[in-house]
Amino acid sequence: MKNLSSNVTERTERRKGEEEQENTEERERLENNRFEDQDETTERARCEWDFHLRTVVSSATAASDALGVIEFGPSGELLATGGIARKIRIYRFSSLVAAASDADGGGGDVALLDHASAYDYYICTPAKLSSLRWRPGAGGRIIGSGDYDGVVTEYDLERRTPVFERDEHGGRRVWSVDYSHWEGCSVMAASGSDDGTMQMWDPRCDGGECVATVRPSATKTSSVCCVEFNPFGGPLVAVGCADRKAYGYDVRKLSDPVLILDGHQKTVTYVRFLDDRTMVSSGTDGCLKLWNIDDARAVRTYKGHVNNRSFVGLSVWRKGGLLGCGSENNQVFVYDKRWGEPIWVRGFEPTGESGCERGFVSSVCWRQVGEEDECTLVAGGSDGALQVFVGTRKPS
Repeated sequence: MKNLSSNVTERTERRKGEEEQENTEERERLENNRFEDQDETTERARCEWDFHLRTVVSSATAASDALGVIEFGPSGELLATGGIARKIRIYRFSSLVAAASDADGGGGDVALLDHASAYDYYICTPAKLSSLRWRPGAGGRIIGSGDYDGVVTEYDLERRTPVFERDEHGGRRVWSVDYSHWEGCSVMAASGSDDGTMQMWDPRCDGGECVATVRPSATKTSSVCCVEFNPFGGPLVAVGCADRKAYGYDVRKLSDPVLILDGHQKTVTYVRFLDDRTMVSSGTDGCLKLWNIDDARAVRTYKGHVNNRSFVGLSVWRKGGLLGCGSENNQVFVYDKRWGEPIWVRGFEPTGESGCERGFVSSVCWRQVGEEDECTLVAGGSDGALQVFVGTRKPS
């Protein structure tokens, strides 16, 4: 009996030693794989695009003309800009590209244009503009704006006159305007304001009948800085707030948010849908965040640009998975959704005589239409300059 017990003990000890050896080998294998994966990730993180500056549109005057918003029309042909100059300028993208082609004699020259000759036409507005958005289903004819006086206005671009006005935010600045793309409420619009509310309204009604008012933050002084409906047609509307959070609401039941995205350390200035399952947010904590809509989980954080207090723009190119934003150090940043560091950075070259070294890139917009191997990013500066960048995918 003693010998049998001794044999059992010996076999048990041997088995434990073998298991420990196997565990050690497994840990070493996993560690090696981890470093191999890191090396592969570093290799893949290289920029797959060649970007170059195509056109610069600036002004010969020294008047302040900071651009706060840039929006491409549904077809990608018309480009609208707005800012503190109290004008909606409409450009034809084909004209900007043609000017660049004429200037390029084969040496990669950049077209230098003046706003007065570059835009197709402009519409004067009664106040400084903070937001522009093309109204779906209007054939590119109607554009909505939010201004510093707390008024939402729609303009008919063919007649170049206002056709709708809504003043329900108590005179507090409207930061953002958007329209629903969901069939269940395709005529609804929303605006976010310094009054701490997001209001949904019906633009078909005279004065815009209020459908619902949402106050995301318990703090009444917490501004709503951005609203965006799901552009893929779902019932979700996203809201970015000064309380450092972004919220998602189901438009069928707005009493409580269905998503609370908590991760920024300062004001959430922008929210953008990248696809039907992910969103990107921007904050004055100097980072962008990618969120999984299904579980409100932060997937990735993007850092590199400078953003401590200003609105510097955020746009996503959905077809290519690229993120664009401005920076308070007067640079344009492009991130690939797969990696947290920028893949391309370009500084705004001075275009005027005063204050250029203290300027910043204040707005960006990707052109959503086009080929998968070519993209266009338009950026605007606090000095009023508009710069067009074209990217082409590098050969594999």
